[in-house]
Amino acid sequence: MNRREFMIATAASGFAGSALLGEAALAQQTSIAIATGGTGGVYYPLGGGMANVLSKTLPGFVATARVTGGSVDNLKLIGSKQSEIALSQVDAAFDALKGIDKFKGSAVPVRMLLELYPNRMHVVSIEGRGVNTMADLKGKRVSTGSPGSATEVMAFRCIEAAGLDRDKDVRRERLGVAESTNAIKDGKIDAYFWVGGLPTAAVTDLAATPNVKIRLVDTANLVAKMNAKYNNLYTTGVIPAKTYPGQDRDNPVSVIQNILVTHESMPEGTAYNIVKTFIEKQADLVAVHREATSITLANQKGGPIPWHPGAVKYLKEKGVKL
Repeated sequence: MNRREFMIATAASGFAGSALLGEAALAQQTSIAIATGGTGGVYYPLGGGMANVLSKTLPGFVATARVTGGSVDNLKLIGSKQSEIALSQVDAAFDALKGIDKFKGSAVPVRMLLELYPNRMHVVSIEGRGVNTMADLKGKRVSTGSPGSATEVMAFRCIEAAGLDRDKDVRRERLGVAESTNAIKDGKIDAYFWVGGLPTAAVTDLAATPNVKIRLVDTANLVAKMNAKYNNLYTTGVIPAKTYPGQDRDNPVSVIQNILVTHESMPEGTAYNIVKTFIEKQADLVAVHREATSITLANQKGGPIPWHPGAVKYLKEKGVKL
């Protein structure tokens, strides 16, 4: 072999070695799909922030956020292992765990990674539509949330607690928060339900629309009836005045907790690293949305959804009593 042939052979060997190393690196990557929600809510931007933090922080992790219909869709994606982690409301996760309501016959072995932040029920209308109380929804055109969303689950429970029939007493649409905002602007609906963090971009958009005065309906008085039937999952809270443009008073509301969930089969080390990353990089998540200020060790108190062992390991190391 002459010198030129030796150089070519050496170069070819180097390229082959690099290719093998590249293939090995790809084989070692951990892909994480994060199921979030619609683009007008909080789940999607926060989930995008989570994906970015995981990809930047954990070597070998490649995370992406996916747009979904919301909690119910997310839990079904967890059940089918099409997403590794998901944002969800506790009520929808409880139904999935027990195989009831929208999960009848298809229970999901869901496990909790983190408690996130409280979701407030928004019942949104505008001046001139005659909607000031839950009773005023009777006979109105109302969106109860998109199919596959926990907004729809909680909306139905609020309507029931208010003594209304969701099929007979309201003319019901099934729209996401962004679509609901556009529909109320266009006069196609009179009110809509949305359960989400503060502020929700689509509600802000509606409230900031020229010549529009937002109306938020109180739902805190429904919680006792909801809890009597649905396992004491709900609490009361407020959407403080000035959260949205033109909102001139506190809005007492029903509240449900948001959690980060996974399938029971997620490896313990993977779950441990995810929880560790989100707690230790909380400031990066707050920069995406202020609701992430609730993602703290002090707020990890547990509930009806079992903890994943990887989460338990990390939290106990940090002195959290579960």
